[in-house]
Amino acid sequence: SLLFVDPTRVMVSPFSMDVTVGESIVLPCQVSHDHSLDIMFTWSFNGHLIDFEKDGDHFERVGGQDSAGDLMIRSIQLKHAGKYVCMVQTSVDKLSAAADLIVRGPPGPPEAVTIDEITDTTAQLSWRPGADNHSPITMYVVQARTPFSVGWQAVSTVPDIIDGRTFTATVVGLNPWVEYEFRVVAANMIGIGEPSRPSEKRRTEEALPEVTPANVSGGGGSKSELVITWETVPEELQNGGGFGYVVAFRPFGTVSWMQTVVASPDAARYVFRNESLPPFSPYEVKVGVYNNKGEGSFSPVTVVYSAEEEPTRAPTTVLARSLSASDVEVSWAPPGENQHKGRIQGYEVRCWRHDEKEESAKRIRTVGNQTSTKVSNLRGNALYHLAVRAYNTAGTGPSSAAVNVTTKKPPPSQPPGNIIWNSSDSKIILNWDQVKALDNESEVRGYKVLYRWNRQSSTSVIETNKTSVELSLPFDEDYIIEIKPFSDGGDGSSSEQIRIPKISNAYARGSGSSTSNACTLSAISTIMISLTARSSL
Repeated sequence: SLLFVDPTRVMVSPFSMDVTVGESIVLPCQVSHDHSLDIMFTWSFNGHLIDFEKDGDHFERVGGQDSAGDLMIRSIQLKHAGKYVCMVQTSVDKLSAAADLIVRGPPGPPEAVTIDEITDTTAQLSWRPGADNHSPITMYVVQARTPFSVGWQAVSTVPDIIDGRTFTATVVGLNPWVEYEFRVVAANMIGIGEPSRPSEKRRTEEALPEVTPANVSGGGGSKSELVITWETVPEELQNGGGFGYVVAFRPFGTVSWMQTVVASPDAARYVFRNESLPPFSPYEVKVGVYNNKGEGSFSPVTVVYSAEEEPTRAPTTVLARSLSASDVEVSWAPPGENQHKGRIQGYEVRCWRHDEKEESAKRIRTVGNQTSTKVSNLRGNALYHLAVRAYNTAGTGPSSAAVNVTTKKPPPSQPPGNIIWNSSDSKIILNWDQVKALDNESEVRGYKVLYRWNRQSSTSVIETNKTSVELSLPFDEDYIIEIKPFSDGGDGSSSEQIRIPKISNAYARGSGSSTSNACTLSAISTIMISLTARSSL
């Protein structure tokens, strides 16, 4: 028996369209067909079947119902331009519909960029246009690269703006005697395209140097020297081979210049030596440049001083006194005003122990007209020698005669022991055992009691020459207390920290020792400190 079926017909076919790179589109393909038949859609692109598994990044079948086999193309690239065919097949018939896709994008790279002519500061370029990718080229931009540039840089051209119908340009503002390569980038309404391949490399021609050395300066050096320094001119600004410097100088206020040639492009200083050169005298100085093409201009004139003479006289009236076991103060008088040559920039104090060599002396430098200083970190009860001399940039002058000083004996090494405290009516009474200094230690002159609230960082200090102290302290607070002896040699060893805990009852009594941890003190809004007599030292 015969079975009659409805013929399959394409109702919505794909249509040709223009799209821009990066867009996404759907090509429709919808049919009417006999629902008793299975239907299959396939798509081809430029004659090849689309593999939706492999090309899933860009191609996807959409539509859903069995009568639609639409094709979605995502994030279209230039390579997706061409002919798309939708093929529909049932068990009894087969038909297809086609559409052309035009993809517009930024231009392709220009071709054959050539340097036709080069001078010291210009280059004449020409090129051929690349693909316009279905959107007319509107302009070209030229870029350059040298061994000194960071990557490719845009350059100035004539004409300033190069339109899409112009395939030559003159690059201007180049540095002489530098190797350049060029590339060209095209743009259209859609965007900026890929750059061309670089041209060949060509060196611009030589020219007179134009850039002068920066920061011309100098001074210092040894006796009978004039030291002149400058910043070198970078290679890309030397404008030619055979580059060097011309150094010119003259005594301040005179007319004729002395000139010398420094033939190295890397040189950054020149030293003029002459026995008759007066010390610390002003000179006018300028530094010029030259290369194979000739001489360029000079830097602005600057004033540089010749080397100084060292100070010729020693400081006088050197005195030293011991401040503690580790510190000594030394003072001196400057050399007489008219008796010495050589500017004084400051003084150098040398300090060495009697059993050390003078060469290994500790050195302390002062600046300006300061005439005393402290020498620290010395050994206790030791004999030291000190000498003073003036200095300037040329060196040091003669030394004063050495003076002797003995540091004080070290402070007592024993901490106060057997500390006992009592609290009564918001007073704390502290007692401790007397510290005995050893024979090689400084005598105890008294005691320092350091106290602070537990939560506070700043410490208060009371000095007493007794072995007890009474504190009237405010607030319900924990207190931290420590005690140490002091002497001419400095502060001695500290006791352990004693914590006296707060109590809430204003009239409670408590007591403790440096080993017990009992109770204490209460709120009173004033601080009263009285020193109670006990055994005298």
